[in-house]
Amino acid sequence: MQVQMTRYQNVAEISGEVIARFQADLAFRTGGRVIERLVDVGSRVHKGQVLARLDNVEKKADMDIALATLRSARAALQLKQSIFNRDQKLLATRAISQADWDLAREDLTSAQAGVASARSSLDTAKDALTYTELKSDADGVIVSRQLEVGQVVASAQTVLTLAHDGPRDAVFQVPEALFLNDHPNGEINVRLVSGEGNVNLSAKIREIAPILNENNGTVRVKATLPAETQWALGTPIVGSFLTKEQQGVALPPSAMASLQGKPAVWVIDGAKNAVSLHEVTVTRYHSRNFVVTTGLEPGAWVVTEGGKFLIAGQRVSREQK
Repeated sequence: MQVQMTRYQNVAEISGEVIARFQADLAFRTGGRVIERLVDVGSRVHKGQVLARLDNVEKKADMDIALATLRSARAALQLKQSIFNRDQKLLATRAISQADWDLAREDLTSAQAGVASARSSLDTAKDALTYTELKSDADGVIVSRQLEVGQVVASAQTVLTLAHDGPRDAVFQVPEALFLNDHPNGEINVRLVSGEGNVNLSAKIREIAPILNENNGTVRVKATLPAETQWALGTPIVGSFLTKEQQGVALPPSAMASLQGKPAVWVIDGAKNAVSLHEVTVTRYHSRNFVVTTGLEPGAWVVTEGGKFLIAGQRVSREQK
């Protein structure tokens, strides 16, 4: 065959799934025993909705103690205020010394600080009581849960995962080999595995994981789906990854030969009809062909059948396919 340089793109089809762009791990801000779970995987929730509750008996007791402490501090403040007001009048008539008045003023200041401290403790206790309820921070769908009624959980332990409503991403685990020589271009053609509706969407790559997954030798790639996409979370999809266009010569596997252990092809001298081995650079091997980027000139005649019977300098007659 007479070779010509052509432009080509490598395509790899990788399976993946649809995920939410924003996904949050939810946890209680305090530890305790779970007494109620109001949602399950797949439940649709709204912002502010209660998802689970912890046993709050201890927190209520803490709030009652804080409330009693505040009442006691207010009573003490009222008494110190009365004493201070009385000593204020007695000081004006010189019935008490300046030192006694200073002591009364100090007691009043201390009582005021006690009330402020007790009020702060009550606010803290009220907040701690609200921490026994786990609420959704956005509208979305529960995609994972790690709690059951009766389970004791720690503070900040992830118990539910919420996928927020809004933009959707397509996520793929791409084999490392696809990134060895080149990278996918900025867009991926995405379709459903089921082929339902034969819909093909163009998704833009927005994130390529900087490290390799050592368990399966893949790289995680996320692509943004169009805003109007209505595919459900977890929907299995297939993405066609196209590399950047390159120039090369596609030859059938039967044209491959070897020169000192390196890829080569038999080239026919147009004037003498004699063959010689030319070392070539192969960038891609496919089931039906291989791609040569250097070592051949456009218009050269390459032997595609019968190369195993040739020796350098042999004269041949060609039969073009």
